Amino acid sequence: MFVAKRQIEARFGYEQAALNSMKKRLEEAGSQVGWKPDKVRLITGSIGANGSTIETEVKIKELRELDEAWAKLAKLKAHKKWGKEFEKYVVSGTARWQIFRIVSD
Repeated sequence: MFVAKRQIEARFGYEQAALNSMKKRLEEAGSQVGWKPDKVRLITGSIGANGSTIETEVKIKELRELDEAWAKLAKLKAHKKWGKEFEKYVVSGTARWQIFRIVSD
């Protein structure tokens, strides 16, 4: 089992707008790529972490699942459109993915 984490830094003053946009997109696109609500969560910095940091965590069994989800997302026209609209909320160059292995659940 793995947790795939996508981290972004929201632009100053746009943290809530970024969160709202990400929540809506996860509901819409998540269902199309197999990311069910019980496998996905959004977290944001609070104490000792930047409040502008927003992470999406996706629990997956195999890395293949993530690759397949990314391939499906790439084909969704609505996802491409969302990405262009979402760009105004994000500090350029801060989006990244990290993969963690779950050793205890």
